[in-house]
Amino acid sequence: MNKTSPGVIVFALWLLVFAASSQIMIISPILPRIGEELLIGESALGTLVSAYTIMVGAFAIIAGPISDKVGRRRILLIGTSIMTGALLMHHFVVGYYSFLAVRVCAGLAGGILSGAAVSYIGDFFPYNRRGWATGWVMSGMAVGQIVGIPIGVVLAGAYGFKAPFYLFALVMAGTFALIWFRVPQPDVERMQGRLTLSRAVRGYKEMLAERQIRAAAMAYFTMFLSVSLFIVYLPYWLEQTLNATPNAIATLFMVGGVANVLTGPQAGKLSDRIGRKRIIILSCVGMSLVMLMTTVVIREFWIAYILYFVTMILVAMRISPFSALLTALVNDERRGALMSFTVALGQAGFALGAAVAGPLYTHLGYGSNTVMAAGSVLITAVIVTYWMPEPDSQRSEITVPVN
Repeated sequence: MNKTSPGVIVFALWLLVFAASSQIMIISPILPRIGEELLIGESALGTLVSAYTIMVGAFAIIAGPISDKVGRRRILLIGTSIMTGALLMHHFVVGYYSFLAVRVCAGLAGGILSGAAVSYIGDFFPYNRRGWATGWVMSGMAVGQIVGIPIGVVLAGAYGFKAPFYLFALVMAGTFALIWFRVPQPDVERMQGRLTLSRAVRGYKEMLAERQIRAAAMAYFTMFLSVSLFIVYLPYWLEQTLNATPNAIATLFMVGGVANVLTGPQAGKLSDRIGRKRIIILSCVGMSLVMLMTTVVIREFWIAYILYFVTMILVAMRISPFSALLTALVNDERRGALMSFTVALGQAGFALGAAVAGPLYTHLGYGSNTVMAAGSVLITAVIVTYWMPEPDSQRSEITVPVN
């Protein structure tokens, strides 16, 4: 690795996010086909999703301090290799328990990778370039939604439910190769001394003793809680009130993915210039208003396209700046632990939102979901406004990597 190109690094991390998010999102649209081919009941199918989420949250907390000790590059290589293997292992799935075991392995890899990409950005890029880099890297998730999922659904229909996982395994293997040959370990301070369980636990306790870290953790939790409360039952409401077809719902989510791709990199770049907090707060206020308008304004499905497009623009506006802001709250040797911990909290927030959204929708209607989601978004805005600092812009030179 004689020369380090920021563009190549961003592309490698983008590929990682694309493949990792696509292999998660493909599960939902092909769940019926999985149930048919493997004779799995509807209630059991849901556990295939939750098992992955639980493993990601658990191993994210474990992997964070390890990445602070051994370096991000090594963690990225370990995670991409395990994920490639886990995706290829879908070939051996013959029933519920073998599928569950494979998703647990994929969740392990997902937990290892969860905070690594953004942590690497924090290590390699100066603070005033992190918004730009994070925006492009996280747009991989949106491209997965727009391109990866439709291709995966087509492959599943033509060749069986295992085919999409082979495709994403190929992409993940390519990511591993790109990281191996072109992505260096940044020259940053690593955790010194021996890493033990007690030291890792103590490190998390020390982080959470800082008010700004507690605020960041709670803000990340409420961010994902609000999205889950709003999105999970939106398709059901549209189907029941407007007789929306599955194809129309799929197109709606594709429109949201386009909004993410168009907005994420630009929002990150803008936050490098004018600051993170201002964009996060404005997007949260805008989201709360749009969410509250949903059940009032949407009377025809074409209006749903517009409103959802705006919603996803506002979601994308806060993700990149917030992630970049997180990277500056701790020093280099604790960044992996913080990013992984917040990812775990985000998973918990999304899971809680999904669990609460069902009873709300059933007993009070979708309007209650939008009110709760809007309230959660405003809580995020209040936390960011009063308890999270805006770090000063740091020097613009990129850290010289270690070969």
